[in-house]
Amino acid sequence: MSVWRRQNTQLACRSQVVDSLAAPGTQKVQAAAVVQAGGGKGARTADIAFIGGGNMAKSLLRGLIDAGHDAGRLAVSDPNADCRAEIEALGARAVAHNQQAADCANTVVLAVKPQVLAGVLAGMSIPGESLIVSVCAGVPVDGIANLTSKDQAIVRCMPNTASLLRAGITALYANANTDENGRQAAEKILSAVGETLWVDTEAELDTVTAVSGSGPAYFFYLMEAMAKAGESLGLDPEVAARLTVETAWGAARMARETGTAPSTLRRNVTSPGGTTEAAINTLNEGDVNDKVVEALGRARQRAREIADGFGSK
Repeated sequence: MSVWRRQNTQLACRSQVVDSLAAPGTQKVQAAAVVQAGGGKGARTADIAFIGGGNMAKSLLRGLIDAGHDAGRLAVSDPNADCRAEIEALGARAVAHNQQAADCANTVVLAVKPQVLAGVLAGMSIPGESLIVSVCAGVPVDGIANLTSKDQAIVRCMPNTASLLRAGITALYANANTDENGRQAAEKILSAVGETLWVDTEAELDTVTAVSGSGPAYFFYLMEAMAKAGESLGLDPEVAARLTVETAWGAARMARETGTAPSTLRRNVTSPGGTTEAAINTLNEGDVNDKVVEALGRARQRAREIADGFGSK
């Protein structure tokens, strides 16, 4: 089975996997994400606590709530009063102080900007039995553990911007302290905003960052270039933009829904001696494929540099 056909099969099965997490007989999975009243260091009044109420946190909240999660058992900390009001409008609980959120749930989602995370963690104490799910780009597991506990169960996630529309894809990596229940709890959270997959090593997340984390920008870059080219060739700007966006959407759907490799889809629309071949030949003359490999390599290297520099002065 080709990788593209296999990917199509995995997408078709996703809803079954997500449903299974909430199905009768899997309450133990859900219990791993929650310490019910009387557990841990005191009564836990929420299932999941988000540290930071920015766009990603709100997208995860909306996705979880729409999937049937009790909004009243979701808590968010954010110092901004307007942000807290927006969270409360969703039915979730909002608090001003991070410690309040961390103390009320057994799953803590770190959703602040990477550059402030060290200060945030230094100013609070996350219970050692809590599962930490981090969506902070470029922050390594060890960097988090150094500021919490060496025995902490931590799942590091790399979503992308399309998650804001619940059309993203997130790669997850779990440290050795995270058991299967913790992995499933983390996956359930991130599945609320799109597809999920697991990687075996944390180093792979640097490549994931280069491919899918930064990936939407590459497509926007190409779309921007195509729209400008259409305009320079005589099209109305709005017409060029619409043609570009709808073409990108249709091409992505074909790759996603047919399970056919992009190379095959490209050949299918590239008639010998035709217009598409003329354009592709021009791109090949510019070594575009090699430049894409080089660009992603640079992105991966930068991801490693950012991770290596986390917490340093």
